[in-house]
Amino acid sequence: MLGASRYVYAEACPSQDLASWITAHVRMVEGWGGAPAIFVPDNLRSGVTQACRYEPIINRTYLEFAQHYGAAVVPARAGHPRDKAVVETSVLVVQRWILAALRHRRFFSLAELNAAIWALLPGLNARPMRKLGVSRRALFEQLDRPLLRPLPTSRYEFAEWRDAGVNIDYHVAVEHNYYSVPYQLVHQRVEVRLTATVVELFLKGRRVASHRRRRGRGEYATDPAHMPHAHRAHAEWTPSRLIAWAETTGPATAQLVAAILASKPHPEQGYRACLGLMRLGQRYGGARLETAAARATELGAPSYRTVQNILASGVDQVPRAEGAAPAALPVHPNVRGSAYYTREEPRCLLTPPSTN
Repeated sequence: MLGASRYVYAEACPSQDLASWITAHVRMVEGWGGAPAIFVPDNLRSGVTQACRYEPIINRTYLEFAQHYGAAVVPARAGHPRDKAVVETSVLVVQRWILAALRHRRFFSLAELNAAIWALLPGLNARPMRKLGVSRRALFEQLDRPLLRPLPTSRYEFAEWRDAGVNIDYHVAVEHNYYSVPYQLVHQRVEVRLTATVVELFLKGRRVASHRRRRGRGEYATDPAHMPHAHRAHAEWTPSRLIAWAETTGPATAQLVAAILASKPHPEQGYRACLGLMRLGQRYGGARLETAAARATELGAPSYRTVQNILASGVDQVPRAEGAAPAALPVHPNVRGSAYYTREEPRCLLTPPSTN
């Protein structure tokens, strides 16, 4: 509501959360066609993080919204409803002329309810006020509209601010996904600005990283410029390059590398294991690595750890017995054998009771 003219704006919101609070403000200033110089909110948490008579702490998103429209935020004193007596009176007017008019109607969506409210607002603002004898619309055109500030060319985009710590892998966890910052910021606290499409990270008011927002879960957004030099060397590898290297050692090694990369949700998660195989090849030689890779594939355990254990124990150097017959099972009453499951089980026939 505008104080001089008492011009009313109203809409229904699903809750008093931050997104609903900011969205209602955006539509309000767009409905007025301009922004006031000062917003005077109540002390709800979406507007005021910490209420104080002398130095209140304004919600970061709400303050950013006000600055976008060139306005300031001066909350009313907590526990002093007379500071905004005109607003309290306007709430009563809305209840009488809008809510009462809609009390017998049933709405199936918030958009449908707001359409009905906005249809009644012009009539409310056009009604002459009893004491002044003039409508809110007339006073708005005379007093408030000339003083409203022009709206900026771009609409405010809702953004949420959070604090987060930089992990040892120079990534910040935001909404179950991970975003990189320069590796020099490990263990520091940064501010995160979340919009619908972008994640921005700030350190002491300076933006240090920006990423496209991920919508999945457990995804990584990594800028190569944020990596230490050792990690950048790893990032230069690709699945095709790793498989091509493995083929120089032998087909079994290539098959093992392809199996490791295919077993991971993201091929990058298998890069370190493949680089470990390269280190094993340098230590034990390409011939032993090829033999160990073949053994690991036969065992159905294609992994770096399996190959490492085979090489460390020397199993790859033990000749395999070709065509050896499987050992016979010992004779024991608890060992049934395959013939037990092929015999025909006795059937139980149920005879209906006699009716005699």
